[in-house]
Amino acid sequence: AESLRMRRKKRAVKDTWDPFQLNPAGAEKEQKRRCFQLAQHLVAVLVGLAVLTTAVVAKGSLLVLSTLSSPMSRRTSKEKQFYMLMMMFCLVFPNVLVFLKSLWRCSFKSFVPPKMKIMAFICLIEVLVSLGTSVLVLVVMPQFDVLTNLFIGGGVCIVSAIMQIIFRLQRDNWKIVFPICSLILTSIGYCMLGIDYYVRVTSYVDRQGSDCYIYVALGIFSSLLVSLCWWENSLQATNRMQDTLSQLDGFRDFVFVISSILRILVIGNYLPSMSVLTLNKYCPHLLSQAFCSAACHWFGVVACKIHSVRMSFALPLCCTGPAMLLLGIVLFFTLGWKLDNGTKLKKKNVCFIAEFCDKLLYLNSKNTSAVLLELTRSMCRTSLNSHYFQWPFAMLALEGVCMWSGLVTCTYYVWKIKVQRIERTSQLFVRRLYESAFIDLSLLLNTKMKVPKAKTQERSCVLYLCATMWHETYDEMLKILTSMFRLDRYRGDPKEDHKDCFDFECHILMDDAFMTDDDTNKRLVNSYVNDLIHVVIEVYRVFTNKEPDDVSIIETPYGGRLMFVLPEGNMLYVHLKDKLLIRNKKRWSQIMYMYYLLGWKGYIVKNPSKIPQLNNFSRASLVSLDSETFVLPQYDNDNKRKFISDDNTYILALDGDTDFHPKAVILLVDRLRMYDNVGAACGRIHPTGMGPMVWYQKFEYAVGHWLQKTAEHVFGSVLCSPGCFSLFRGSALMDDHVLKRYSTTAQRAQEYVQYDQGEDRWLCTLLLQQGWRVEYNAASDAYTNSPQEFEEFYNQRRRWGPSTLANTLDLLHSGPETVKRNESISGIYVFYQMFTVGSSILGPASVTLMIASAFQFVFRLTGTLSIAVACIPPVFYILICFLTKSNTQITIAGIMSVLYAFLMTASFFSIIGDMVIQQTFLTPTGLFLISMAIMYLITALLHPEEFFLIIYGLMYFICIPSGYLLLTIYSLVNMNNVSWGTRETNKGGVEQKKLHNLLCDKTCRCCCWDMKIQVWLQFPTYLTADWVHPVKEEFLKKLTYFNMKRNLQEQIRYALRNKDYDEVCEDLVLMLTDTLNVELNSVGPEDVLSDYQLEELQLALNRQARQTLKTNRMEKLEKRVKLAIEKTLAAPQVQKLEENENDFWNKLIERYLKPITHSKEHQEDVNRELKSLRNKVSCRLGVEPLTLMFLLSFAILLIVQFLAMLYHRLYFLTNLDDTGDDHFIMENPAHNEIFLTTEDL
Repeated sequence: AESLRMRRKKRAVKDTWDPFQLNPAGAEKEQKRRCFQLAQHLVAVLVGLAVLTTAVVAKGSLLVLSTLSSPMSRRTSKEKQFYMLMMMFCLVFPNVLVFLKSLWRCSFKSFVPPKMKIMAFICLIEVLVSLGTSVLVLVVMPQFDVLTNLFIGGGVCIVSAIMQIIFRLQRDNWKIVFPICSLILTSIGYCMLGIDYYVRVTSYVDRQGSDCYIYVALGIFSSLLVSLCWWENSLQATNRMQDTLSQLDGFRDFVFVISSILRILVIGNYLPSMSVLTLNKYCPHLLSQAFCSAACHWFGVVACKIHSVRMSFALPLCCTGPAMLLLGIVLFFTLGWKLDNGTKLKKKNVCFIAEFCDKLLYLNSKNTSAVLLELTRSMCRTSLNSHYFQWPFAMLALEGVCMWSGLVTCTYYVWKIKVQRIERTSQLFVRRLYESAFIDLSLLLNTKMKVPKAKTQERSCVLYLCATMWHETYDEMLKILTSMFRLDRYRGDPKEDHKDCFDFECHILMDDAFMTDDDTNKRLVNSYVNDLIHVVIEVYRVFTNKEPDDVSIIETPYGGRLMFVLPEGNMLYVHLKDKLLIRNKKRWSQIMYMYYLLGWKGYIVKNPSKIPQLNNFSRASLVSLDSETFVLPQYDNDNKRKFISDDNTYILALDGDTDFHPKAVILLVDRLRMYDNVGAACGRIHPTGMGPMVWYQKFEYAVGHWLQKTAEHVFGSVLCSPGCFSLFRGSALMDDHVLKRYSTTAQRAQEYVQYDQGEDRWLCTLLLQQGWRVEYNAASDAYTNSPQEFEEFYNQRRRWGPSTLANTLDLLHSGPETVKRNESISGIYVFYQMFTVGSSILGPASVTLMIASAFQFVFRLTGTLSIAVACIPPVFYILICFLTKSNTQITIAGIMSVLYAFLMTASFFSIIGDMVIQQTFLTPTGLFLISMAIMYLITALLHPEEFFLIIYGLMYFICIPSGYLLLTIYSLVNMNNVSWGTRETNKGGVEQKKLHNLLCDKTCRCCCWDMKIQVWLQFPTYLTADWVHPVKEEFLKKLTYFNMKRNLQEQIRYALRNKDYDEVCEDLVLMLTDTLNVELNSVGPEDVLSDYQLEELQLALNRQARQTLKTNRMEKLEKRVKLAIEKTLAAPQVQKLEENENDFWNKLIERYLKPITHSKEHQEDVNRELKSLRNKVSCRLGVEPLTLMFLLSFAILLIVQFLAMLYHRLYFLTNLDDTGDDHFIMENPAHNEIFLTTEDL
């Protein structure tokens, strides 16, 4: 309603006959969703309850098992043996999980073998911990009662408390009080334990003998051994040891594989000799403790990642012990109440509990649970069952309170943990392994005392938004400019601090921005540049209600540049490329801005001999200046320039039609800030548009991201970060064999296909080969226009298909070397990619086999005949592609696609009809169709915000023959065509570069002599190019009476936005508006003023402003007001490029970006090689559907990707709680979104 009133208020001001303006979608500020906040708190409560419930069940199950396996239990010997076996299973289960996960990571990720000394030390610790756990759980706990077993676990924090004291002593911190209290309280608890058993022996409670002292000593000693499990926690909190222990991360997976095996062997030594037992009746008890402890660990990690550490993690875990005690007391007195009703106990007797325990000896278990009776009898074995009730009860209570208080004071730091926006599990917890016997204690003690903040998250980063344009429409330009202005509004003033700590610049590189005027023969900007100027003005007006203030026009060696100051002070640069001066197309535009931003802007002059080397295997090709800045290696005899880049310099590659929100950018920035080995990150791309082709692409993009990209992210690394929305790390692009290799000119046929047809995939291939990882973030959404016409779609995929195959084969060819260099790529992942390539190569044959099955169902043909008929259309289309032109091929493909769609529709209904006739879906085709449908449906359900895309699945299904058969044939047969095929226009003629300061250039012929006459200025002057003045006129059109009035009011209010100046601001606005009306009384509302009128108007406004400020005694504001008036009336400034930068561009163009002029012989050779390459590939396109292996390979690949998607979504959905709009309004930068991290894989 408020927005509607504002729009009405704007329309009410009718100072012009053209007050209307555009309002692009998404220009409004992001609003906070209250329902999402409520959902966040609800999820936090549910997770906290899940942590408490699973911890209580896990702890209670272990206490029950230890009670049932006790020698004093009334279970049979076989049952006691099996309960002992169940406890061993509970201890072994976490080690099995860690073994499998570490083995998985070692298989799919590269690792460095540890040194033998470190390995031996870690194995010794693991053996001692597993020995202590086994002794405590399998030997000591069966000898103790249930209350003692509940309390004794609190003592496992004693070593952690001692090490904390040592750590705090080094820092002289007052927080040393907490570990000292913990040590004292735990020691008192152990003393109370010894006194308790002394009372039992002297009071003859439960016939305790002196041998119980041995078990007490074993319990204390084994608790000390168990407490060694978290020895790293206190050491990692020290700054000295933090870097040393961080070296363990490189081979921690391999260590976990060995240590988990050792722990399993140590625990297995306690396996008792037993006969064969029936497992069925014990399975529920067997699974409850093991799986509840695993679930508690998982929910605990989730609680930390949704930033609910206190309410959903620390509080439930600290309350687990008291909750168990309260539950035991309730059960004890519940049974006592039942027994009281039956036998009428004497309540007035002081030894009521002793009498009650005596009655339990003769109580029948028919009406009462046997487990409850065993637990109650175990509680009767304590010193409560003595003739002195009061002080034994106080002693037991003091023992429990001391143990519990010792744990709470030892883990006080958990309540103060600050979790970053994206935090790895390894940064939150010391160990990946948890102790199932002490699940609550394990999670608390395993939480890091000091969560290290990544240096990259503390430092500011520089973000360059680089969009490449090629004949975009007005609406497409509107999308990308609106997105840039959104980010400018979100980021705010670059001079002020911001919670996300980044600065950014926007760069737009427009290819083919100039044309030659037919009448004047001058080189002018074309209509696309004029459209872009109008879009900038229009979007600026939407966001600020005024026109752009500071606009500069610069002539450059590559064409021209326009500079804008965005509303919040950030910069927008529009680079206009002249294809006669610099190379055209997207790859060369990327090389252009990479060299400019990473090379020229990072240029330094230092002595190379003073640069220290960086000891990092993944950065071996870079040199560190200050552990933050990286340069290419230099030698004393190397005269090349040194190019530097901060490791926090990022380049966001965009297309000219991309639409995104600030949140999407920040999520990608966080990925690169968090992981130093991530060279690029991409998000979820959504195609936009209308029509059947767009429907097909929406489901195709969805399936590609849901399954393929997710599988690549889980198993290794994403192979392609799309150029329409990808974030690259500057130091990764500057690495050896990346940017230098990327700037190579294609010479051979294969290079034309690999380099120029899919430049984004080739760049990612170079990054992967150099050891960098490419990540995928499913929550980073971007929208881009997709081809809406059949011809445009086929031409686009004609480029993508061969380039994808070429780059994947290149990566597989360098597989062994890439596996050694890249820690994210393993041999198994290379095999997975080989399987993927094989499945894609078999795609046409698989589709042909599917079509043959369709012929069988629809026309009731025999198997052999249906295969023969199904092979005729592909063979026919192959001949068409070899014999006709591209347009004819696409026309025939469109006709065949429609026919195939009818066939697939008929086949679909025939399969359903066949299942109805047979009254079962257990047919080969029915099972395949239903299983695929269920798999896609589950996948869509796990992506609730995109579930509606499943509707387009039917369109995708009937277009499978067109997309996977006809399109493949068209792409491979037309591989020799290396033109883009989209947004193509007629090429202009060749134009010679105009020379400045040349007054006369004539050629005369006299008799047999040819004379060239040139007249130059003796002193060169700066002359603007022909295109500058028309561009300036486009901006001068904004200086109408109506626009000036509106701009003047906005400028004055912005200049005097302080609350102290509200009164004088309104006076100024009123007086200056009156002056403007008087001076321009004879000017129409949409007339453009001349330079003389602008100058006279500025003098009048300055005079009136000075008088008004003097009246209000605010002369100090005169300079600020004059600047606002000057911005209102200023025309675009024509500036000259700095000499050094001009020299840089000239040399860059000469070295890398000079327009390519191939000779006719070279072009013929390349065409011949391309046709030869086309023929080689097409000859292997034979359709041989002989077996069901084709469909089997497709099904296996789909199942593998489906499982990877489930694994990915499992972690992603746990962190969905923080994906709301709070990202834009929270003051605490640590509170936001967490996603699947590399540690979780």
